[in-house]
Amino acid sequence: MEPVDKMMNTDALQKIRSIADYQFGRGVGAKFFPDDVRIFYSRNTGKIRHIHLRDELLATLQPTTGLFILTVAGAKRMMREVDPPHLWVKVEDDAESFVSRGRSVFAKHVLEVDTEIRPNEEVIVVNRKNEVLAIGRALLSGMEMIAFKRGVAVRVRHGVSEKS
Repeated sequence: MEPVDKMMNTDALQKIRSIADYQFGRGVGAKFFPDDVRIFYSRNTGKIRHIHLRDELLATLQPTTGLFILTVAGAKRMMREVDPPHLWVKVEDDAESFVSRGRSVFAKHVLEVDTEIRPNEEVIVVNRKNEVLAIGRALLSGMEMIAFKRGVAVRVRHGVSEKS
């Protein structure tokens, strides 16, 4: 994949910021993607694929949905830079070690959530101290995660303690 020449393509930066605003909330794009991000395109399609800040991959633009899939580094940046954070799920201490190793979050372990979460959205799983444990896909709405006491609430994609 080839990075975009930053001086040449401000349209690509505006596009990823607009997608982030839509997906994560108004104003998130500018905070999450500063001017010095590097944008990589797919060799096959020529479309935006990966967004890096320095040497860290923050997010991948999923071609089927047109939305971002966060990395753990991206989730940590989101929790640090965006106030208030969006699309987060807070879990009990008992679940922390399992979730950080990439296991799913069960509804009975959910303490608090962003009530704006809808099923199939990209979410950030945090502990009581708002430290990122994992990233994944919500299977329930935010309100359902609090109300339900059974079943999987978040299908975890990557945990912070997982071996790569």
